[in-house]
Parts: sequence; structure tokens; C-alpha cells
Amino acid sequence: MSALWLNKVRWDEHGLVPVIAQELGSNDVLMFAWMNRDALAKTVALGEAVYWSRSRKKLWHKGEESGHVQKVHEIRLDCDEDVVLLKVTQAGDIACHTGRHSCFFQKFESDSKSWEAVEPVLKEPDDIYKQP
Repeated sequence: MSALWLNKVRWDEHGLVPVIAQELGSNDVLMFAWMNRDALAKTVALGEAVYWSRSRKKLWHKGEESGHVQKVHEIRLDCDEDVVLLKVTQAGDIACHTGRHSCFFQKFESDSKSWEAVEPVLKEPDDIYKQP
């Protein structure tokens, strides 16, 4: 398969592109991550989200440890061709490593000038990421 379609993406100076994972149907924004060319190509090939972990400096198949994979239904590129949007179905309804549906669970409360967790933990992280 030709990879010329990857050249349309405007990769940053590190060879990365920001990615937003959005839940198909609800349109909830589940998470933000990064991809390199290999991650995007692998996502297309597998039909499941594969990201680039900047901290681990390796490809990260979403759900490889937790089982909370993201089935990719659609991939979009923004007007500037420098942000990717994935429309996904989230296995287990948990996208965040904190055990929540979305990574965007903290809301700024202007009255108290603080960030408040407004989404529940669906499963405790210790139960998701079993330690050997």
C-alpha cells in the first residue's frame, strides 16, 4: 500500500501530529495524544488507535495494557492539515488512565477559581492496571 497519503499531514519538527479522539455518536472528546507516521499508518492498518508515547518514546496501541482499545471508524484531517481527529468507539467506556470516560474530567469553576473533577471514576486504576 502506498504511503503517499501520509505526506499530506503537516508533521511538526519532531515528526508528530496532535490527535483528538472523539467518541462516535456522543461526540464526547475522549482524549488528546500524538502520532508519528508509523502510528497513523498502523492505526489505518489495524482499525484501532495507535499513538506515539512521547514519554516512553515508542508506539502505544491504546488499550494494550488496560484492554480499553479504541476502534477507529473515521479519520479526519483539519483545514490546516496539522491536527488529526479520530472518530472512535471506546471499549469499556473508559479512555482515561484515571478510570474515567474522558481525560477532560476537570472543569474550571470561576467562583472558586479552581479545577473540580466533574466526571466519576468508572473503574479504579489499580483494578485496570494490575501490578504483577
